[in-house]
Amino acid sequence: MKGLDPKLVETILNEVVPKSLTGINFKDVSGQNKAKAALHEMVVLPALRPELFTGLRSPAKGLLLFGPPGNGKTLLARALATEAACHLVNISSSTLTSKWVGEGEKLVKTLFSVARAIQPAIIFIDEIDALLSERKTGEHEAMRRMKTEFLLQFEGMLTGTNERLVVVAATNRPRELDDAALRRFPKRVYVRMPDTETRGALVSALMMKNGTPLSPKDMEKVASMTQGYTCSDLTNLARDAAMAPLREISTAELTKIQPENMRKIGIRDFERSSERVRRTLGSESLADFEKWNNEFEIGRAHV
Repeated sequence: MKGLDPKLVETILNEVVPKSLTGINFKDVSGQNKAKAALHEMVVLPALRPELFTGLRSPAKGLLLFGPPGNGKTLLARALATEAACHLVNISSSTLTSKWVGEGEKLVKTLFSVARAIQPAIIFIDEIDALLSERKTGEHEAMRRMKTEFLLQFEGMLTGTNERLVVVAATNRPRELDDAALRRFPKRVYVRMPDTETRGALVSALMMKNGTPLSPKDMEKVASMTQGYTCSDLTNLARDAAMAPLREISTAELTKIQPENMRKIGIRDFERSSERVRRTLGSESLADFEKWNNEFEIGRAHV
């Protein structure tokens, strides 16, 4: 690519996931129906029918996924790339930082140049707060220059009106974002904690991997006793419960037993595991997310 360092181009290309190779779509993500509907309207429809989304209907170029950790923000971004049939450029702050002075800005410029060359594309940046945190006095000059370059490339003189490029970012700390960065994410989707129905659906999907689905009554019990659990907590709980049949077998028996002869996972296993695997998020943290969402949410009807 003209004017770009080939080594830096290769660095960015190594982070590109081609169309439809992310491995999942929206149906693989349990719950989060409001978030899926918002993402479908903001990104999927404009990507599939760009000729309809012009003028005032032009899609936003920045989308922020925020919410408690462990509830599927990264998973939603992967599914979004599949649904929209876009290349996914998966970037972390480590990809854009360098010990060499000035290379961070060049990497940022290369990132957007490569994404524009392979559009339609989604640039996904996980933990965006580590990259675009609030600019402060005393901050390292190289980091400040890289942030400035990112903001200019995101929405600056080189930004085309008909670009099919979306920057999707995820964060657990939306309050730490720089005001200029927040302005470039006009669409913000709150990825909430799973409700009772979602918790039941997730546990059911996890149990199916072992071919031992719980009864509807037991599923309701698991969903009710896991109030306040994140999706990640529920996965850890199911994994711990799945180990219960193995714990009852001696090492000598374990070397001989066949998988089909293993005891099925039951509700009692979940009850015992819930004593060891606790929820990881406090009520104060959740209240802080709700407060920020009420202060800064855009398009209340969609989020």
